[in-house]
Amino acid sequence: MNIELESMAIEMPDVEGHPNRKSFRGVLTLIDVASDKPPAGARGHRVLLTRAAAEAALPSLLGMALDYAPSLDRHDVRRKVGVITRADIVGRQLELSGYLFAKDFPEIVSEIEANGSARRSSPASQLLGMSYEIADARVADVRASVWALVSVTFTGAAVLRREKAAYRNTWIELEPNVTRTA
Repeated sequence: MNIELESMAIEMPDVEGHPNRKSFRGVLTLIDVASDKPPAGARGHRVLLTRAAAEAALPSLLGMALDYAPSLDRHDVRRKVGVITRADIVGRQLELSGYLFAKDFPEIVSEIEANGSARRSSPASQLLGMSYEIADARVADVRASVWALVSVTFTGAAVLRREKAAYRNTWIELEPNVTRTA
């Protein structure tokens, strides 16, 4: 079995016990796999993020915000609850990690703690997932039933319930209380 890995990170200073920094990690999307349902903005089309597009756009994820809507059913780009500091392509998964603003948004930390950290024990019980936000998307063939995204710029990501995400195999969880520098 071949595993491919592409990785990028920004270095954050080590601040022991920072009250507004809680580590998260998860899977943002799948690469070269059609979405389970059409994402917003795709005019009813399922989408497929190509490996080439994901690899080229990986740097655009770093430093971007993680957002959420309190209802966990949509994106809310004005409610920035965290920052993405690492993006990795591992096989067919685009994995993220970063920090939540824990002191500013304790409710999302509690929500992920209650509903997002079950992934290790039972993926089926995982209630929360993630969804990407993009701009400047280029589609290989707009007449195709599944739009192949051949170029994108990531503008952020959102936490939402898995059944609301275009890709149902995404997830998010809190990391143990460790401080990471990149």
